[in-house]
Amino acid sequence: MNKEAKEQYMETIRERYLRGSKKEKGILLDEYCQNTGMDRKYIIKKLRYKARIKKKGEQRKQRKEYYDSYVKTALAQIWEIFDRPCGQRLAPLLEKETDRLRLLGELSCSDVTAEKLKRIPSVTIDRKLKHEKEQHLRERKYASKHSPLLCHKVPVKTSGEFDRSKTGQIQVDFVEHCGASASGDYVNSLSTVDIYSGWWEGETVMGKGQERALVGLQNARERMPVPWTEFHPDNGSNLLNYHMFAYAEKEHLTFTRSRPYKKNDNCFVEQKNGTHIRQVVGYLRYDTQEEADCINDLYRNEVRLYKNFFQPIIRLVDKTRINGKIHKKYDKAKTPYHRLMESDQISKERKQELTALYEQLNPAQLKREIDRKLATLYLRYQMKNKSQNVAITKKLTPSMVSYYMMQPV
Repeated sequence: MNKEAKEQYMETIRERYLRGSKKEKGILLDEYCQNTGMDRKYIIKKLRYKARIKKKGEQRKQRKEYYDSYVKTALAQIWEIFDRPCGQRLAPLLEKETDRLRLLGELSCSDVTAEKLKRIPSVTIDRKLKHEKEQHLRERKYASKHSPLLCHKVPVKTSGEFDRSKTGQIQVDFVEHCGASASGDYVNSLSTVDIYSGWWEGETVMGKGQERALVGLQNARERMPVPWTEFHPDNGSNLLNYHMFAYAEKEHLTFTRSRPYKKNDNCFVEQKNGTHIRQVVGYLRYDTQEEADCINDLYRNEVRLYKNFFQPIIRLVDKTRINGKIHKKYDKAKTPYHRLMESDQISKERKQELTALYEQLNPAQLKREIDRKLATLYLRYQMKNKSQNVAITKKLTPSMVSYYMMQPV
């Protein structure tokens, strides 16, 4: 008996099997197994659940795709506007910024697509953007001694000792833009971040002068919406010195420092050094005042607004060790702006100022302005070094600028 005959035989006895008594079902099974030689348990399952045997060459019916190509196209566009974040960081932005981008004319999609974008899970975001992420990766080719007396006056503080529920605790660090040579004067980026909200401010300092570093710190403090209560640098001499110590005493600020050679003590600002400085201005050597002014223009305007208002961060809530394995729990991704708006440690007047500023911003325009200024910065670098790799008159795309800046010197 061939396969088709067995199927026809099963269809003829199925109705009698389902309607029959236990004794009648046993008789039918005995008869069918005896005639076909098939396993009894397998036949019971086929008859009981009305399972239909798949015919030769028959294709499985595909389920209709809910998040269709229209959603994927709009999702890729928003992903580019917000500087390609992961799904967890992009999901809250989609809820809040989709309608805003449509009103600003930066996103063109139907109401149905917009509603789908607001509800799409983070896992689905990563799956839908898998191709775009792979394409993006293919395009990118990848200590001074201190006075012992001062060290005794400035206490050591590790990352676990900070109260992450309070605003005003600021970690500070310097990022060098010296390229392959540390000789002479070159631009340094002063990076400051509030531990609670993740609000970041940057400032450029030419050289490693202690007084210049203090002026840069004061400028960054004036722009930060959070009142400072403490600042915490590493052991670099441009930040750990008597100028900073006197400034902390004058302003009634707590002055702490990291342990030598323990970068994790300053982990919050070290993360921002990579995402807010290295990924923006790269690893080239900048040693002229024109380059410093160009980078400062970015830090004081577009970069700080784009990162603080439209780049969500994920905070660690709990970390426990179970059977030798560390389990971490994170909160929902939120921008530094939204974290400050939810805090009761910020005055109503300051919240109103931040809200008014937020409503005036266009993230897509900020991104375009950042790309334009980075192209200008790289052209100045080329003219300074008379590079022949890329013609100065050639128009540079954001991907080209990012590629050349990220190359090791």
